[in-house]
Amino acid sequence: MKTLIVEDEKHARENLEKLLLELNPDIEILARIDSVSKTVDWLKNNKADLIFLDIHLADDLSFEIFNQVKVETPIIFTTAYDQYAIKAFKVNSIDYLLKPIDKAELGESLTKYQSLQKTKEIDFEQLKSVLDQSLHHSYQSRFLVQRRDKIMSVKIEDVAYFEGEDRYVYLVKKDGNKFIIDYKLSDLEKMLDPDLFYRLNRSFISHFESIDRIIAVSKSRVKVHLNPPSSRDIIVSSANTRGFKMWLNH
Repeated sequence: MKTLIVEDEKHARENLEKLLLELNPDIEILARIDSVSKTVDWLKNNKADLIFLDIHLADDLSFEIFNQVKVETPIIFTTAYDQYAIKAFKVNSIDYLLKPIDKAELGESLTKYQSLQKTKEIDFEQLKSVLDQSLHHSYQSRFLVQRRDKIMSVKIEDVAYFEGEDRYVYLVKKDGNKFIIDYKLSDLEKMLDPDLFYRLNRSFISHFESIDRIIAVSKSRVKVHLNPPSSRDIIVSSANTRGFKMWLNH
């Protein structure tokens, strides 16, 4: 089976490739691509048996690919979205994988692909239409987190803020509990309701209700104190302060 992986997150791409080869060492990965433009160029001159396609790519939503090149290859989507996108994927019985990808679920998806090859033609135009509508009107409602061997789902209303530190991103609950999650802050910006969450700086995305107080540190910069508190100073840059104030007054 010849596959194409379209994914702009290095960690997610490497994890998917590792799991695929563990499940089927005979799988041949033809290319690893991180953007819409590069995918379009590749598809114009190459063909795969199966495509793994992330929704949010480096330069646009992956659905833009269908506007630029005819795609007849079966696709398994990978996504950080939950219930809204899932309903959309079922329109054409195309499979999907929620990040972080589970090996057993990936194996089931490969089995479904084999069945799909024999039984159903994909209506990409209908799929694109439903997915595009769903993703532009939905935001993440919960996050799956794990601590040791305990797995739980955190509702979005229980999230205080997200903090990026070193190579990790943490979800911090309003009760102070903190969990590592497998997302980049740039991905979370697209997944969260912008009426409730704001990207304060390179390291923090906060829920409106978790902003405890704001202190002016200069004419154009402010310092934000969160609840529960962070051990780090949170400074909103001069370039971002105006947008932050507009968001607070929204």
